[in-house]
Order: sequence, then C-alpha cells, then structure tokens
Amino acid sequence: MRILNRVTAPVEADLTPMIDMTFQLIAFFMVLINFSQSEQHDRVVLPTSELAKPVDSPIEFPIIVHLTSDDAVVIGGDKVAMEALRSRLNPEISLLKLDGKTAADASIIIRGHRTAPGGRVQDLITRCQELGFEQFALRVKEEIQ
Repeated sequence: MRILNRVTAPVEADLTPMIDMTFQLIAFFMVLINFSQSEQHDRVVLPTSELAKPVDSPIEFPIIVHLTSDDAVVIGGDKVAMEALRSRLNPEISLLKLDGKTAADASIIIRGHRTAPGGRVQDLITRCQELGFEQFALRVKEEIQ
C-alpha cells in the first residue's frame, strides 16, 4: 500500500458572518445613541443639584420642553414664543387622543437653562396646566460628591 504525502493548505475561517454582525451592532448602537440624545438641546445648560436622583421607571408619554437662557421655548427643535405654546402643544394632544389618552396621561419634561428665572418655569407649567397636562418633571444635572 502506497501512502501519499499530500501537502494541505491551512484551513481559514470565513469571517463574513462575523463582519456582518459587527456592522449590524454598530448600526444598532448608532440608532440607540441618537434616540438618547434627542432629549438634549445645545442652548440649554442644566443646573446642578445634590438632591437629584435618576428616574425610577421610564416615562410612557414624554413631551420634552426646553427653556433657554433667553426665555425661548424649544419643543421638538422648533423655537416657540411662550404665547404660542398652546398652538405648538395642540398637535401633541391630538396624537395622545389617537392613542386613546388625554393630556393628563402625558408628562411634560422641562429642561430649563441654569439662568432661567424660576418664575418663567412656573409660567411654563401654568400654561401647560391650562391645556390639561398634570404631570411634570424638571431635569437637572446630578452633582456627584
């Protein structure tokens, strides 16, 4: 019996599935990061607080309202005067009604600039309450000791 010495090439793994999965994970995290940054606005610098604590559970129907240092109100990237707040929040109320909810089911998240007067924040809350909103959350930057 004759034994043949064959030289075999080393076996290489196919990396295509691993590369595909890597690109899918990168795309997933890019989308995730964009959603988490949607709450931020570059003209709002939050005040710091030692009493701030993270939210216990996610807010089901959040409406994020930014109050800038020059007393402008920004909702969804649109700069709105305080007097025009009603016309800007009416579409949000309509969307809630389509889901079978009311304005009382939504939460207004107020991100006020650190130099925004407290009276201006209170005026914003009062105007939202006139529209039927009942739940409010103020965002601050947590001060770590």
